[in-house]
Amino acid sequence: MKGPITIGCCGFAESQDKYFVEFSAIEIQQTFYQPPSFETARRWREKAPPHFEFALKAWQLITHSATSPTYRRLRQSLSEQAKKRAGSFQPTDEVWQAWETTRQIAEALQARFIIFQCPASFAPSTENQSNLRQFFKKLERGKLQLVWEPRGKWQPEQIRSLCEELQLVDGVDPFQRLPSVKHSVQYFRLHGIGGYRYQFTDDDLQRLADWCQVAPAWVMFNNTCMLDDARRFTKLIQSTKLGERHETY
Repeated sequence: MKGPITIGCCGFAESQDKYFVEFSAIEIQQTFYQPPSFETARRWREKAPPHFEFALKAWQLITHSATSPTYRRLRQSLSEQAKKRAGSFQPTDEVWQAWETTRQIAEALQARFIIFQCPASFAPSTENQSNLRQFFKKLERGKLQLVWEPRGKWQPEQIRSLCEELQLVDGVDPFQRLPSVKHSVQYFRLHGIGGYRYQFTDDDLQRLADWCQVAPAWVMFNNTCMLDDARRFTKLIQSTKLGERHETY
């Protein structure tokens, strides 16, 4: 292996107490739909072991337009004008306020990554690329690593160019495509082959382990069977490492 592999789930797939013992990282999903309070995020950080790492999804008001069905889980009400100004990285107060909320939660969690997952409707138009550039060039990221997961008709060269220009990690489901640019870390989000209900086979997990040999990797499972798949992948990686150590004698 080229570096450490961090394995976890997209959300607490079991009780927090058990999860903190079993895994070393998590990607928080709640922040995408309706961010928790700063105090709640701070309590999660205090409850987690010191070595435990957090990632979180950016609030949907940054990435998704108000026509997205995911807005049904938004608890706060938006005016019709605010809905038009939300999402797609638009240079609006609504988007920047959403970023500030996301940033504050990341600070409370002492998070390492923020993931900007875009819908397929966020196409590679001139306007969208301009908004993307303005947004990421303006924000203060500090030590945060920002992960961009584009969907839809983006071409690998477009993704590579923007990730390099804006210093973004190319977030991918490697069963759909491999990263378009080399990073000091890979960020994999496993959504299930063909759908959320998919359970990864042993062969799938071996392929995933092979992809993790390129660079240090975060591997976050986001399918129905994510807890079981994350456990099985952890065992596979542990057995591989034991084999590597044995071969050195």
